[in-house]
Amino acid sequence: MTPANRPARLATTALLLIAHGSRRAEANADLEFLASRIRERGEYLHVQPAYLELCPPDIIDGGGICVEAGATRVILLPYFLSAGIHVVEDLTAARDELMKRHPGREFTVAEPLGRHPLLTDIMLERAAKAI
Repeated sequence: MTPANRPARLATTALLLIAHGSRRAEANADLEFLASRIRERGEYLHVQPAYLELCPPDIIDGGGICVEAGATRVILLPYFLSAGIHVVEDLTAARDELMKRHPGREFTVAEPLGRHPLLTDIMLERAAKAI
């Protein structure tokens, strides 16, 4: 999808992909890969990886990068399996801080991967490949 073909509701929407973060670059590369694949689809104005801790950019800086790219709406998209303390408390606190720093912009926390039905297929595929 090209920017000209992007739906109007997504024209100023950015995705802030959020993972825990690791000191191991190989671990962080998964989020960078995912961001690259989503960017290739061209559905969002900007796609920015960010990390809860241990490596840059952090969530607040990543949200700022999205705003600098022209986003009026930023979806904080957790790359977490469940709605644990990081998603429920840390991401909510980061969203609140971003709203204070960038008045007039919308920041929303999306659900974690959780019980999405495709996860069953992915897990079974991984198990089959291990046999």
